[in-house]
Amino acid sequence: MYPGNSAHAFVPEPYSGPAGEFMSKTLPMTEAEVPAGSLCPASGGGPCNQLRPRIALLSNPKSTGNLAQLPRIREFCAEHPDIFHYEVEHASQIGDAMRVIARVRPKVLAINGGDGTVQVTLTELYNGGYFGDEPPPVAVLPSGKTNLIAIDLGARGDPIETLERLIELARTDLKPYTVERELIALRRNGSEDRPVIGMFLGGAGLVDLMVYCREKIYPLGLPNGVAHAITAVAAIVKQILRLKASFLPPDSRPLSVSMSDQRDQLNGRFSLLAVTTLEKLLLSTDIGAHQAGMLKLLAIEARPKSVLHAVLARIAGRLGRSNVDGVHVKEADEITIEGDSSDVILDGEIFRAERGSPIHLRTAQPLSFVKLAA
Repeated sequence: MYPGNSAHAFVPEPYSGPAGEFMSKTLPMTEAEVPAGSLCPASGGGPCNQLRPRIALLSNPKSTGNLAQLPRIREFCAEHPDIFHYEVEHASQIGDAMRVIARVRPKVLAINGGDGTVQVTLTELYNGGYFGDEPPPVAVLPSGKTNLIAIDLGARGDPIETLERLIELARTDLKPYTVERELIALRRNGSEDRPVIGMFLGGAGLVDLMVYCREKIYPLGLPNGVAHAITAVAAIVKQILRLKASFLPPDSRPLSVSMSDQRDQLNGRFSLLAVTTLEKLLLSTDIGAHQAGMLKLLAIEARPKSVLHAVLARIAGRLGRSNVDGVHVKEADEITIEGDSSDVILDGEIFRAERGSPIHLRTAQPLSFVKLAA
């Protein structure tokens, strides 16, 4: 409610109309000027609690998976006052989006975009303090190409069905459907005060594989699952048979990976390097139990024998559960990556690890997420 006007309840406005090719459901100007947290009383109840949106949906129209789905999502949101829909044209606008969404005080913050959109949103949530000490639980729609985070949280298939499920859950007690997820805080020299936040980091040959899939396989227009399977086969064939061709992924560069006080270190070329807080990795690979407060690391040496052993261990369900030659599965509360201009990707964003300018990874304060399936 507005201060001093108990008769006025917050009612979301309809779409404001196209701004270029974008639309967003916006707050009335008078409400947008009210300080954050003043739209509804903290105690809830009354007409304000009944009419204010239960779900804030942040959309990235330029996410690849959104190109076909966004008109349906806009139409759905226009028909459901439970949803406050905000669209951004660029990642730099997500901070402003969070300021407006915080005034709506939603019960759930849903993200409609790929893993890169999720990463920028989590970074803003972590560093911005828009919701004080109680940010809403985050839900992720299956709208991107890779969708690692959405898959880990049980969001699969049609994003409209996911929204319908979120509306249903938001009308009840959310606690049984929320889970705490630890986050990765990536810091570089000179940016220690504002870490980049994510949930999955890939390095070494895995980065080359992701870029290869994005530039060579996705343009073929195949379903995501088929594209990922073709990419995995191409990587395995290259590593095991030692083939070199322009249509295959490039060779990985040397890396140095150290963990927790330099007591454990890996050096060399790796066909795959992954650091995550997710329960599952690429291709729904589960690499064993995860200790709270620790980062989970998987590294596979760039040798045919190591790659073959890793594939066989994955098929047998032993990956991460027993020792495999050339395969390293570790946990640490801090990981440092240094290399010869080697790229790593944190949820869609590329960072470069240089000699003398390493990348530092630590666990960050957990956030609550809505898990839609077991």
